[in-house]
Amino acid sequence: MKKVITRIIALSVLAISLQEFNAQKLVVNREVETTADGKMLLGHQLKDQFTKEPYADWYQKEFNEYALDQKAVSELKKDKFNSYNLIVFMGTWCEDSHRDFPRLMKILDELKYPDSRLTIIAVNRKKESPTGDEVKYNIQKVPTIIVEKYGKEIGRIIEMPTTGYIERDLVEILKKDDRSVIKEIFKKEN
Repeated sequence: MKKVITRIIALSVLAISLQEFNAQKLVVNREVETTADGKMLLGHQLKDQFTKEPYADWYQKEFNEYALDQKAVSELKKDKFNSYNLIVFMGTWCEDSHRDFPRLMKILDELKYPDSRLTIIAVNRKKESPTGDEVKYNIQKVPTIIVEKYGKEIGRIIEMPTTGYIERDLVEILKKDDRSVIKEIFKKEN
């Protein structure tokens, strides 16, 4: 009887493990065809997907023509921006995404930002993705650039940067993060 119970438990653990493994499979670089917008990226994407047609037209043009604010980029380097995680929601149908997403990629390129810290999620016109991540992050507009540290959101840029430059807005987000860390330290001491 003990052997039967052990086998049942072993098979149950194996079945649960297989279910978890299958649930973790993530489709990357999904492309769909729509009647209104033609080809559209949907869900998690790798950045090289944007260098392919039909996305390359707008992506390469904006990437190549954007003039970086070198002072802000230097501040991001100094503030160790590469230690933060970025989650970017964008739409390949969206003009704001056509402008700001390639600019962000140029900034990250200049910073030598690690791809492992970057999550790009393309959404449809209803701001939906196959994984439902937009619900978790309460996405209302695109592009939305979310900066996280230790799994906690410290700031976001919604639709367009308030300063007119993504890199300047990112510097401001990091400054707020520094101040919140200082507040936490003083809270603990009181």
